[in-house]
Order: sequence, then C-alpha cells, then structure tokens
Amino acid sequence: MIGRRRGRRPRRAAANDQLRICIAYDRLYPDSVGGAERWYRLLAERLADDGHAVTYLTGQQWPDERPPSIPGVQIVACQPPSALYDTRRRRTGPVFGFAWGVLRHLLRHGRMYDVVQTSAMASPTALVVAWLSRPLGYRAILDWWEVWRLGYWRAYLGTGKGLAGWLAQGVLANAPHHPLAYSALHAGRLRQFRRRNDVTIVRGLLPADRAIAAPRAAEPVLVYLGRHIPEKQIVAIPPALALARGRIPGLRARIFGHGPDTEAIQEVIRAAGVGDLVDLPGFVPEAEVTAALDRALCLLLLSRREGYGLVVAEAAARGVPSIVLDHPDSAARELIVDGVNGVLCTTTEPEEVASAILRIHEAGDDLRRSTLAWFQASAGALTIDGAMPRLLDVYRGAAEGSRQ
Repeated sequence: MIGRRRGRRPRRAAANDQLRICIAYDRLYPDSVGGAERWYRLLAERLADDGHAVTYLTGQQWPDERPPSIPGVQIVACQPPSALYDTRRRRTGPVFGFAWGVLRHLLRHGRMYDVVQTSAMASPTALVVAWLSRPLGYRAILDWWEVWRLGYWRAYLGTGKGLAGWLAQGVLANAPHHPLAYSALHAGRLRQFRRRNDVTIVRGLLPADRAIAAPRAAEPVLVYLGRHIPEKQIVAIPPALALARGRIPGLRARIFGHGPDTEAIQEVIRAAGVGDLVDLPGFVPEAEVTAALDRALCLLLLSRREGYGLVVAEAAARGVPSIVLDHPDSAARELIVDGVNGVLCTTTEPEEVASAILRIHEAGDDLRRSTLAWFQASAGALTIDGAMPRLLDVYRGAAEGSRQ
C-alpha cells in the first residue's frame, strides 16, 4: 500500500540525493506497540518526508478490513497474521516465517534498493539481509538494539539452544553489514564480537517536537508503559506501591500494556492488597497514554534487559522523572542522572523501589523542572533531527571507523 502525502512538510532532499530504502521489521506501530516499532515507523515517516523512496516490510498484525497507511511509504506484508508470543517467550515459528518472507521479497526486488535495514535481534531476517547484500548490491544496515551475554542466552533458551544463539550472534556480528547501536553498553559488547571497528551509535529516537514548555503538576500516580513480559519485572510494582502508599496519600498506579505476564501481575496485585489502587487499561490510544504520563508522579522501568529505554526519554521530554533498575543488561540506566532526571535502583526489592518513589515525591516540582531541563539540554542527541545526518552518512557509506 502506498500512502499519499497530505499536509506534510516540503521535501528537504534534492532529487539526486534520493535513496531507495527498505526497512524490514515484523511489527508495525500502532498495530504492535514497543520502542522499536515506534522508532521504525518514525524513521520511515521521516525518510519519506525528506524525499526518499521507502518500503516497509512487516508481518500482518492488522485486520484485513483496516490495512495500515504511512504517507509516502509502501507497506508490504511479508507474513500472514500469527501470534508472536506463547505464554512467556517469542515464538520461533513467526521469526523464521518472516525471514522467509523477506528472503522472497529481496530475491525479487532487492536490486532496486540502495539500503536494507533491519534489527539484528531478529537474527534469521538479519542474516538474510546481510548475506544477500553483496550479490544484490545494496548496503545492509543492522540495528543492534542488544547484544546478549552467553549467560543470558542460556537462561533464555536453555543450555544447548542458548549456546547456539550466542554463536549465531557472533556469526551475524561479522556478516557483511554496517552496525548501528543505540547505547554505549551494547556498542561495547558488539565490538567484542566484530572484527571491524565501525559501530555507529545513534541515540536520537524521539520526534523533534516531543518536549513540552513546562512540566505539568504531578498527581500521585505511578506509570508503567510497555509489554508485559518477564524481563520488565512489572510484578515488582504492586508490593512497592503497597509500602509507599502509607507515606503518599492517594498513591496509585497505572500499568499500561499487555502480554504473557499480565495474569501474573494481576495475581501479585491481589496478593499485595492493592487491587483498588492499580489500573490495567491494556493498550490504549497514544493520546490517553500521553495525558497519563504528563500527570504521573514518575515512570517505573524496572526492566532487567533494555536496549535503549525509549520510554525514559519520552517521560523526560514531559518533565516526568523515572525510576530505572541499575542492571548490567539494561542500557536505560545510561539515560538517568540520579537526582537530576530520576532515580536508579540497584534491586527490585519493595523497600528499595518504595524508597525511590518517596525520593521523587519529596523532590517535588524541582525534580520535574530538572528533568525537563536535562531533556532540553540533550534534545540534539535524543531526537531524530540529531540522528538523521549520521544515519544518512551510514546509508551512503560515508561513515568510516567508529562513530560515537
């Protein structure tokens, strides 16, 4: 489907600068919700707005009667509807099914592209994109949102499959492509695998107009945004709420999203005795999420694994501080200056999380102003306007060596 341009900004790229770019990701925002989905959609919109020819390969997550449309972008469904998750983890069948769909598309159309970009986390698709780049003549760009330690691979998939996944990660790291990383943590890990020192770090994942002029007054509400999966450790929120509510009158929580851990979260809410204080609205329109975040006391991101932590930057743009777990596998901690735009926790124990909530409550409006000021000072690095020159250098092959 090709959307027409309506009400868009004038093209900024000259005709002879136009690139033919293919983005391959098996999910598309807002039919699927997550940080990567939001980034790839924003990237596709911005590239098309700048005059580039953009194709977005994805899996169908929408009903037949409501196909998606992005102005100026051709959306191609390479995979029929399928459930991405089982009770706890990503299903492997859809992962390989999408890779097969991308393979067929590139064999037919790959020579028409200058650039094909995909996530390295979807390793079968990433291998297809990398290995076909030389015979088909396009530049392969892989987004290394995360690089997993061997111990984490084994914990996630089991000893044998985990070792195979870790070895495949090393093979992919040295396949022909230009690597993009979105944090210092995962860029450093990637360099341990990759023989070439050419990793480019990109941090500008937010729309340029995301920040507000001044923070809204806070309400005593804790907010979580994202999928309900074990790595996010959302089950730590209700016990902390139960402890902190004695010191903060009217304290409650809104846990947006849904996923394999939703039932476990509901059980913990009941066990903590805070059933009347926690709202589980599921996935809701972005305007409702933004309105809730604007008034939130703080954002909670207690994840033990994050490739970037986009919601932390989004909260800061609204003047809302975050509580983030200081975990070795979480790059979100790179976005927190403790006491300036949020608080770092070393554990998810209820006492420590409750103490962090109390710190933010006691800091009041001063911390909200400090959080917004931190974002405004960092906006050049955290918004897409700052990222585009570096990305275009990579697309055109002009980025040499390691880029910080």
